Amino acid sequence: MKSKLILLVCLLLMTSQIAKSQESAEIIIKEAQVTAKKEGKHIFVLFHASWCGWCKKMDNNMMSDTTKALFEGEYIIKHLTVQESKKNKNLENPGAQELLVKYKGENSGIPFWLIFDADGNLITDSLDNKGNNIGCPATPDEVKQFTAKLKSSSSLTDADLKVIYNQFVDRP
Repeated sequence: MKSKLILLVCLLLMTSQIAKSQESAEIIIKEAQVTAKKEGKHIFVLFHASWCGWCKKMDNNMMSDTTKALFEGEYIIKHLTVQESKKNKNLENPGAQELLVKYKGENSGIPFWLIFDADGNLITDSLDNKGNNIGCPATPDEVKQFTAKLKSSSSLTDADLKVIYNQFVDRP
């Protein structure tokens, strides 16, 4: 009886650890590829962290009432958590930091984003033509570069891109 109790306790501890761990970046991307192929979309991967104000602003802009349907109509949107504080390391997706490094975003700050086709080929990223991360674009020039990247990776119309531009650009 005692050995069964110990076994049960061990199983419960293992189960709770599994429940607390985040899904791996590899699984998230593979599942996104399956959905993207089925729906004829591309994959928008957003690297973020719970402490990142610009990451929250990026999410808010993408999911606003005026832009949500535009983004979700073209992309399977996936978030990968990286660069968390020590107390929130458990929120990070295993393998996400390695993916960020692979695509040269480790020193760029977050948010950092990548757009892939349904086969996992990189179409574009959040680096501007000088190699700087535009992250959550806010200036007119950053938003212009962002919408150009969206245009090259989607079937968004000029009118759609104008809506996105207006949502993202900061005004004094």
